[in-house]
Amino acid sequence: MRVLICPDKFAGTLSAPAVAAAVASGWNPSDDLVLRPLSDGGPGFVEVLAGALDGRLLDVETVDPLGRPVRGQVLLAGATAYIESAQACGLHLLTREERNPGTTTSYGLGLLMMAAIEAGAAELVIGLGGSATNDGGAGMLAALGAAPVDVAGYALPYGGAALSAAVALGGEPRLRDVRLVAATDVDSPLTGLHGASKVFGPQKGATDEDVFRLDAALEQFAGVLERAFGVTDLEVAPGGGAAGGIGAALIAVGGRVVSGIGLVSTLIGLEKELDAADLVITGEGSFDHQSLRGKVVAGIANGARDRGLPCIVVCGRNETGYREAASAGVTETLSLTEHFGSAETALAEPARGLRELSERLSAQWSR
Repeated sequence: MRVLICPDKFAGTLSAPAVAAAVASGWNPSDDLVLRPLSDGGPGFVEVLAGALDGRLLDVETVDPLGRPVRGQVLLAGATAYIESAQACGLHLLTREERNPGTTTSYGLGLLMMAAIEAGAAELVIGLGGSATNDGGAGMLAALGAAPVDVAGYALPYGGAALSAAVALGGEPRLRDVRLVAATDVDSPLTGLHGASKVFGPQKGATDEDVFRLDAALEQFAGVLERAFGVTDLEVAPGGGAAGGIGAALIAVGGRVVSGIGLVSTLIGLEKELDAADLVITGEGSFDHQSLRGKVVAGIANGARDRGLPCIVVCGRNETGYREAASAGVTETLSLTEHFGSAETALAEPARGLRELSERLSAQWSR
């Protein structure tokens, strides 16, 4: 039996390769196991691609969402550089007490981009997801030489809240005509009911009042970007709300938006592996309503459904209804929280839990 194991990360506990290895450790060894860890553009994007592409990793000194030094890596494969925004803007870089999308910045992403440009890349593919920021890419643009300024011409403080005073950009981004691709994990617009602030702001530390102010600030900044780069409808562009609005800034400077899971799947040859599989196992830390909107599980389940393959989801916790999951192509869902009967144990021993779930599944599915 050919079993394709292609999970995303379990955020905060296991990387995608570690999840795949844990599942494989519990399966019947007489079966043919194919491990293809995945990323939808969020944390793990560079690690997953580095394991599949013939390239080299470039170490880069950058900063985290609060401006503190942190190390990142850019994957250089031919003329293309693959960059992971979460390495500089990731929510995992902050403690819960430090989360504040009004002040966190995407400046570090701009430093990663500059390093890739200086290394000679002609195309930057930027994975967006898992960010702690809500600044519409303002910090990124500042690092590239185009900081937002107020009516007096002074550069604004970092963070999403300050953008309510933005009236222009203080320069042109130094991009040297590189091609830009935003690999997103969501198709959310920049503003509004389904925008960056409303949907993702609360998990980044925003209160209800903060959400209102941040959304208004992004609306103001969208107007600045439209005037600066001659674009329109930036507030409603699909994917513009990715990574706290970084997607919108990349669109404004000429970037195109693609599905993160679609891009990764193509680069690692996942379609071929799906064609050859008898059973598919995927998963992520939290399987919820967002999982079925452009994330790894949705892409894998849809592909399995189209081929008539059973698709099993393993997760840390399951907050998706059976009918909703089944309509996306999911055959069965197993969670560590239900397996252990405790969220604390699920977080403390995810590898053991995945191995044990895999043993149970192997007894059920293996020929």
